[in-house]
Amino acid sequence: MAPLAELLLRRNVAVSGSDIEFNSKCASLQAAGAQIFTGHRKENFAFDVTTAVFTSAAAADNPELLAAQEHGVPCFRRGEYLAEFAKNYRRVISVSGTHGKSSISALISSILSECGKAPGFMIGAQVDGMPSCSNGKNDDLFVTEADESDGTHTALKNFIGVVPNVEDDHSWSLGGKAVLEKNFRTFAANSEILLYYASEECDRLFAGHSHAVRLEMMPDEFAGLRGFQAANSFIAYQAALLAGCDETAAFRATANYPQVKRRMTVHHISEQFTVIEDYAHHPTEVEKSLELLRLNYPGKHLTVIFQPHRYARLERYFESFASALSKADRLVVVPVFAAWCESGKVGGAELAAAANGEYLSGSWQEIARSVAANLPEAGGIIAVLGAGDVEKVIAPLIEQLSGTGL
Repeated sequence: MAPLAELLLRRNVAVSGSDIEFNSKCASLQAAGAQIFTGHRKENFAFDVTTAVFTSAAAADNPELLAAQEHGVPCFRRGEYLAEFAKNYRRVISVSGTHGKSSISALISSILSECGKAPGFMIGAQVDGMPSCSNGKNDDLFVTEADESDGTHTALKNFIGVVPNVEDDHSWSLGGKAVLEKNFRTFAANSEILLYYASEECDRLFAGHSHAVRLEMMPDEFAGLRGFQAANSFIAYQAALLAGCDETAAFRATANYPQVKRRMTVHHISEQFTVIEDYAHHPTEVEKSLELLRLNYPGKHLTVIFQPHRYARLERYFESFASALSKADRLVVVPVFAAWCESGKVGGAELAAAANGEYLSGSWQEIARSVAANLPEAGGIIAVLGAGDVEKVIAPLIEQLSGTGL
């Protein structure tokens, strides 16, 4: 929501909005000229509003949404309005799929920029060395993530549609796997060129596309990167070539892999311990993250702090989560980040037991102290994984490590 609002402000559109709490994104938008309210109230709705854009996480009884509907104001989900905004550009490059959207869209944007294409772009995460969004210097290219979780990726009309992978994550919120697959077929049909990695799922879904570019396999290494980061960089490089970039310049730009916040981010390095954060919140992502950590830090003891994200996801993939996480040398599971549903059939304690780990609850300071108290003397890697607020354990954990000289 915040990057989209920022793009509109830069086009001199008057923007107002609200959030449950006033955070750094609210402060940034307010400084840019938006009118920001804390808390959702009917009184926040201005009668001169001509368009209402809302997150799919907003409840149907949200008072501002109800006020917009009562006054006959056109209402769009974020992804739907993003598709309208993208019509400002001649060529849209959308990245959809289950894993890697933020990293791939950031890298495509970075490559195009370094190759002189000056694209507009919108990335759903913070990126070191570049903004999360830009209107670009012309109306030619626009790069964006296309969210499959609410089906709004079907609204975009793409010059290039990029799909690195498809799994059935989020199918529970759409009405089943069949709906999710139908949506991906629509996304593909809405793309003049479809760029994807070969897999049983993708080959089945995208069979018959008239302008499909099928990448036979994911590389183990590319442009100095390994594991899933190599796969992300290679498909981004291929997208840049399809957009008209020179091969040599694009490859050189690919080597400057942008560091997306919470994606294999190194927060602390000492002689004994390295603390790394990754956004992995699906069993495939957890598995690939641990594989990359083993590749990059061979022989190091690996402690994983994992926060399950959404009870529905944990229940659906419980056995796969347990299998992936059991490969850590030490596993700490913290309480579930609920996200839309406050309870479920299984929680963090059950996952820890199934994966031969330990379950810790309490404040982040308490969790950090417990983790730091039982680290191996020889040192190692501490990986903090999850898409919720588990990042809050990092600062107190580093404080504990610094205080003990680790």
